Amino acid sequence: MNRLSWVAVFAAVIPIFSARAHQPVMDMAPRWSGGWGLQLRQVWYGSDEYLSGSKKLANPLGLERYVRQTWLEGVYTFDRSRRVTFKMPYLDKERTTLVGGVPNRQEASGWGDLVLAAPLKKYRNLERYTDNFGLTPQVRLPTGSTSGAYALSDGSLDFGLSLSYSGEGYLFEALPKLNFYHLYDVFYWENREGKGGLEEGDEIGLDVNLGFKLFHDNDSNTGAFVMWDLTARRQKAGDARTGAYAGRSVHTGPVFVWYKDSLMFRAEWKMPAYEEREGSGIARGDLFEFGLGISF
Repeated sequence: MNRLSWVAVFAAVIPIFSARAHQPVMDMAPRWSGGWGLQLRQVWYGSDEYLSGSKKLANPLGLERYVRQTWLEGVYTFDRSRRVTFKMPYLDKERTTLVGGVPNRQEASGWGDLVLAAPLKKYRNLERYTDNFGLTPQVRLPTGSTSGAYALSDGSLDFGLSLSYSGEGYLFEALPKLNFYHLYDVFYWENREGKGGLEEGDEIGLDVNLGFKLFHDNDSNTGAFVMWDLTARRQKAGDARTGAYAGRSVHTGPVFVWYKDSLMFRAEWKMPAYEEREGSGIARGDLFEFGLGISF
């Protein structure tokens, strides 16, 4: 199978609610020796909903938090089972928080922490189905600024690990033409203490994607996927100066992926199904994301 066909068949993607968990480009391409890929993603999330535990409270002071992330990402494959990746975010974030009992507006922007990873995969190609098992060690380098009342980074060297399984093909005899896709990913980040006592808190998460391929045109090498995503995560309490989320959350929503030749586009919207803050704080809110990736 040629390079462009690999991209078309395996353009389905890992969920990206936790940007530290997924891998570029769309986690699946390229799948040949000496392949390169680049990806640009825009992520928006935020809320003015104030929670105490899982209970929504009145918010007369107008406390809120909104974040925009622009991710520049790349991948190089030694072969389809061994690759290295980088992810570098540019952050724009703002919040209204209490300082001395008085609402205070804070803003911060700049480059965040560089994330490096080495995804390792074991593929199986069956008659009507292909799948893979993944192990991804990751490291986050403290390249972001720790200064100011609303820091871009906690200044720590952090380590992560992801275990995943995904498959795509024709699983159901009753639906012989339905190309089904599913993915399950468990990840953990040890977020250690950084400069001046800053710390984001350790994080554990689960991502699930279920969907199918809408169509694929061999002549133009064009197709699309639709999926439903479920993302659960728990993060320990950290230093409020970084704006780190502390609590439990479950988000879910639709995902759409389109590809043509070596170009891939992804859009998703995740809604909160459940949130519980440790203590009190602003909810994470809805998440919107658009990504554009290319492999060569």
